[in-house]
Amino acid sequence: MTIPDYETLMLPLLEFLSDGAEHSMEQATEHIASRFELTPEEREERIPSGNSTYIKNRTGWARTYLKKAGLLCSPKRGHIQLTDRGRQALTEQPSRIDRTYLEQFPEFVEFQQKTNSRTDRKEVETIAPTTQTPEETIEVGYSQLRSQLADELLDLIKSCSSDFFERLVVDVIVAMGYGGSHRDAATATKKSHDGGIDGIIKQDRLGLDAIYIQAKKWEASIHRPEIQKFAGALQGVRARKGIFITTSSFSDGARDYVALIDSKIVLIDGIELAQLMIDHGIGVTLHQTYEIKRLDSDYFSDL
Repeated sequence: MTIPDYETLMLPLLEFLSDGAEHSMEQATEHIASRFELTPEEREERIPSGNSTYIKNRTGWARTYLKKAGLLCSPKRGHIQLTDRGRQALTEQPSRIDRTYLEQFPEFVEFQQKTNSRTDRKEVETIAPTTQTPEETIEVGYSQLRSQLADELLDLIKSCSSDFFERLVVDVIVAMGYGGSHRDAATATKKSHDGGIDGIIKQDRLGLDAIYIQAKKWEASIHRPEIQKFAGALQGVRARKGIFITTSSFSDGARDYVALIDSKIVLIDGIELAQLMIDHGIGVTLHQTYEIKRLDSDYFSDL
C-alpha cells in the first residue's frame, strides 16, 4: 500500500499510546508500519535526501504536531507518552485527527501563527500540501528547481558552438577530479581524429591511467552502432576505458551493448551532463542557501 501521509498517522499514533506508558519513537514507528501493513520495501523507502525513511519521517512529524497541541509529551529524550488531553481526545472517538482538528487547541494555533508569521498562510498551504511533511516539501521543491535548471542548461548547451562544448566537457571532467591540471586536460582533449576518439584524459592526477573520450553535440539519439565504433576505436589503441558524452540521449540498445562488452564505457547523456554541471558548479552560480538544523542529542546527553 502507499505510505500514509503524516496527518493520517496522528490518530493511530495516539491510539498506540493509549496504554499510558512511555514508548520510544522506534517502537512507535514499528507499530505504525505494522498497523498499515507496510511491506519491507515500503519500510525502507527513503526520502530524497536519504537521511530518513518516509515512515520514520512522517511518524516524527505526526508526533511534533500532536505534541504542539498538547495531546502527547516527551517525558525523556526519544520517548513519547499520552497526556490527559490526548486521553480525553481518544474518548471522543474522532474519525480522524489532522491539522484542522488540532486547531481547537490554543497551543497549536499559537504554534501555527509563529510558523507562518513571515509568510501568508494561504501561500504556505499552497506550497506545502498536507500530504507531505515540511521536510519532504522542501526536498520536492528543491528537486523541481534542480530539474528546471538542468533543462535550461541543456537548452543552452545544445545551442553553443562545438568548440564551447569541448571546453565545457573539459571543465566538467576537471571539476570531477580527472585530468590533473586544467591545462593538462585541455591539451589532452583536443581532437585527435583517431578512429572515433575525440580526446584522452588522465584518470588520476599522476597520469597513471588514461580515459578516452568521445563527445557528440547531437539532437538525435545515439544508437548501438555509434557505441560499437567507439569500442572498436578503444581496442585499436589497446584501451579499456572510455566516456561517451552527448547532448542527446542513448537508445536502450546502446546501453545494453556497453553492459555486455569487456571495455568499460560510461555513457553520459544530455540530462546527466546537466546534472553533473549542477553538482560540480559548472555554468551555474549559488543563488540561495537554506540550512536545516536538527537537535544535537549528544549535547544534552548529560541531562
